Amino acid sequence: MANQVLVIGSGGREHALAWKLAQSAHVKQVLVAPGNAGTANNGKISNSDISISNHATLIQFCKDNEIKLVVVGPEVPLASGIVDDLAGAGVRCFGPTAKAAQLESSKSFSKAFLDRHGIPTARWKAFTNPKEACSFITSADFPALVVKASGLAAGKGVIVATNKEGACKAVNEIMQDKTFGAAGETVVVEELLVGEEVSCLCFTDGVTVAPMPPAQDHKRLMDGDQGPNTGGMGAYCPAPQISKDLFLKIRDTILQKTVDGMKEEGVPYIGVLYAGLMLTSDGPKVLEFNCRFGDPECQVILPLLKSDLYEVIEATISGKLSSSMPVWSEDSAAVTVVMASEGYPGSYAKGLEITGFSKAKELGLEVFHAGTAGKDGKIVTSGGRVLTVTAIKKDLMSALEEANKGVAAIQFEGAIYRKDIGYRAIAFLKHSRGLTYKNSGVDIAAGNSLVQNIKPFAAATSRPGCNAELGGFAGLFDLKAAGYKDPILVSGTDGVGTKLKIAQVCKKHDTIGQDLVAMCVNDILAQGAEPLFFLDYFACGKLDVGVAQAVIAGIAEACKKAGCALLGGETAEMPGMYMPGEYDLAGFAVGAVERGQMLPQLEKVADGDVVIGIASSGVHSNGFSLVRKIVEKSSLDFTSSVGGSADLTLGELLLTPTKIYSKSLLPVLRSGHVKAYAHITGGGLLENIPRVLPEPYGVVLDAHSWQIPEIFSWLQKEGNLSEEEMARTFNCGIGAILVVEEELAQQVLKDVQRHEEAWLIGKVFSRCTESARVEVNNLLRALQSHKLQFFHNCIQDKTQTSKVKVAVLISGTGTNLEALITSTKKSTSYARIVLVISNKSGVEGLRRAERAGIPTKVIDHKLYGSRIEFDNAVDKVLEEFSVELICLAGFMRILSGPFVKKWDGKILNIHPSLLPSFKGANAHKLVLQAGVRVTGCTVHFVAEEVDAGAIVFQEAVPVKVGDTEETLSERVKEAEHRAFPAALQLVASKAVCLGENGKICWNLEQRN
Repeated sequence: MANQVLVIGSGGREHALAWKLAQSAHVKQVLVAPGNAGTANNGKISNSDISISNHATLIQFCKDNEIKLVVVGPEVPLASGIVDDLAGAGVRCFGPTAKAAQLESSKSFSKAFLDRHGIPTARWKAFTNPKEACSFITSADFPALVVKASGLAAGKGVIVATNKEGACKAVNEIMQDKTFGAAGETVVVEELLVGEEVSCLCFTDGVTVAPMPPAQDHKRLMDGDQGPNTGGMGAYCPAPQISKDLFLKIRDTILQKTVDGMKEEGVPYIGVLYAGLMLTSDGPKVLEFNCRFGDPECQVILPLLKSDLYEVIEATISGKLSSSMPVWSEDSAAVTVVMASEGYPGSYAKGLEITGFSKAKELGLEVFHAGTAGKDGKIVTSGGRVLTVTAIKKDLMSALEEANKGVAAIQFEGAIYRKDIGYRAIAFLKHSRGLTYKNSGVDIAAGNSLVQNIKPFAAATSRPGCNAELGGFAGLFDLKAAGYKDPILVSGTDGVGTKLKIAQVCKKHDTIGQDLVAMCVNDILAQGAEPLFFLDYFACGKLDVGVAQAVIAGIAEACKKAGCALLGGETAEMPGMYMPGEYDLAGFAVGAVERGQMLPQLEKVADGDVVIGIASSGVHSNGFSLVRKIVEKSSLDFTSSVGGSADLTLGELLLTPTKIYSKSLLPVLRSGHVKAYAHITGGGLLENIPRVLPEPYGVVLDAHSWQIPEIFSWLQKEGNLSEEEMARTFNCGIGAILVVEEELAQQVLKDVQRHEEAWLIGKVFSRCTESARVEVNNLLRALQSHKLQFFHNCIQDKTQTSKVKVAVLISGTGTNLEALITSTKKSTSYARIVLVISNKSGVEGLRRAERAGIPTKVIDHKLYGSRIEFDNAVDKVLEEFSVELICLAGFMRILSGPFVKKWDGKILNIHPSLLPSFKGANAHKLVLQAGVRVTGCTVHFVAEEVDAGAIVFQEAVPVKVGDTEETLSERVKEAEHRAFPAALQLVASKAVCLGENGKICWNLEQRN
């Protein structure tokens, strides 16, 4: 159920919070109080004029409007107890209590706390008398040059003096001249530390800390860190100056120690903890704490958060952060540049019009508003820091370059901003250093982080004989402690096959681990063995800690279901071996059985024995290469809803994990009543049952005797599979079989049915040499008896027309992609988008596709030596998804000749002019220079010559008097959003095609 969320605040930080929260499927609407022009009527986001200072009124507002979560941005409401009051009234609120917020609201409290808990910080002393403070400054045996107002001063209450006279002057300004008002009644004078200043933030639920990537703020107004102190003129993330080891040290010795200290003092800290640090020669030291996201750090940290912010906040408030740790993008960097009003941080004008937002959007940038307001349909300045322009790119250099382009595009009178945000990091990165293992693509620190994260999962699988501790060279198992007297060891190994491909396309990694464990432990049951321990192998090209953690957590959970310990494993990061986002799995199970209880008992199998079938959960983990081929050729895809009111997708249905039978069947296998057990794995019914039968015997099964899940009927129908192909490839609803004596069959069936769905499905017979060892009667009839109700509505909707499978190639925001997605969702569309490919990671177009449930792929052109190599990689993925038609929606790459020839007549592009006029870049500029009165957009087939392909569709746009490139671009873009879907419909319906002569051919019957 989607919920309403209220964000408190009006700055760029609050716009970024609302922007990130609005991306959650759990969020229906984000209200921002009081908000700014950027949060006014922006999709899910809108403003509220409710008073945030009157907590009683705010509580009633939250209850009246069913606000399920309040997120507090700035520090003042936190210090005034907004969380205490709202939480006390039953309104969930994210942030620390007023007592906990003293870490920021009182510098003297904060410094004393640091000393009490041995957390490194600068030497200091607090004063309420200015003369005593100045006396301390002149006599201290360290440079006491930093003067801080102890209270809240909007991030500006710190003065770093260059000499003792300047420090004393700062004391007098704060305490006598009241520069910062009541915040300066107490001042803290502290040692001037030397080093690099960084910001390290974390989520915390009062026990666990979840660090965010480190960032660096730029406080001074002008380039080169010159000019007065400000609230922050820009930031970047991550800060490369902080190595993985240093990051872990900061987590353990500062962030975790602070949270533990607050808990010890009876004031649990819940929310975001911000530690401003100085990286000194003696190690990191705390400069200050903030009790919320920093501004502008928030605008570079949240864009790198891959997890759902709403889910992270809920886990934090609920005290469950350890089980829902946030995942961050590890291959991106973000830079934000603040644009401020002329005169800031002093007095400044307001009400100045701001333009250029659409240009910034076209560049793929995020603009977070701060001091902005709406006036007469325009956006105007209303504060000192007006807005921030954020770029997310693969590296810091390109992110800074793109952010500066955005700042240049946005204009208002007297705008001031820095052009050197991140200059320290760039200098650090340019400093010549030797190659490391990480440079080759192997991140040892990420691997170590993964091991630390999964240790609790493994430990939870401990059992008699094994404590399941990871990190050693080998694992130990004590058979005697497990209760065995005369054991035989039994081992099995397996993988998951191409079911992994579906998990990767659907981005669902939490159940595939159970498949791996089940495939191994179900096999060793065939010898009557109890699974004792399990080892896993996880291989990838680039380690994504979040994905790997989800997979291994699933493995650990499955080990608990199987009753075995996760004793160890191997994570292999092998650059170049796997495509981005791909990984492979293998598993190894070891079990034991007492010598006298081994299966199968071949000498006891006899004519007339009964076969008991035990239900599978679905396809399990075999036959998925055929499954994927059937889906490719069907009218459905993995995102198709097939679950009726349950809203289950086909991908989710196919990913139903393999059943684990060890705990439910071991007592039956040990009873002495079972002669044989077979796991129905690769080879289906036909090839697995003979593996546990003596040579002279076979079985005859009746498919009418068990319930066959509908998925098998759909696969048979869509693939037009023969009865033999079904029985040889799939389990057809039977995950395992038992062979028992006829007289004991009912009793054994009853025992099995206490835990599993099971049936009497056949008998053992003495066979002639020529006869098949497994006969499955009535299988086709049973499969075809299903009405496929589960799939009926979806199939009916999707098969009214055979929809053309479309891939969209993008490089940025994907505004035309959005129009294409909207149009293809309609039941009347002849096309469906099955894939979005971007040559750049982290762009908005990818997020648009993911929100629409469309699979995405990032293929970075920088990783390839030539255009042809890059295009070949794209072509391979297009083939994998059985793409029939390609749309280029802001794809900023020129396709190679071989690629264009292969896809001749199957690639559509859109150009912002009425071709053949004004080809190439800068079309709007050329239109205005030429003085024409009409322009527009053109959708055309792609030819080797740029903008020269046959024209499919055009829409005219008048050029108005006084038009600028920006205003003209906005109107042409609106026309593009109509023209591209219209052209796609013409081509997908075959009303239009490209003839052999390169000219357009019309099929008027289809058109009508």
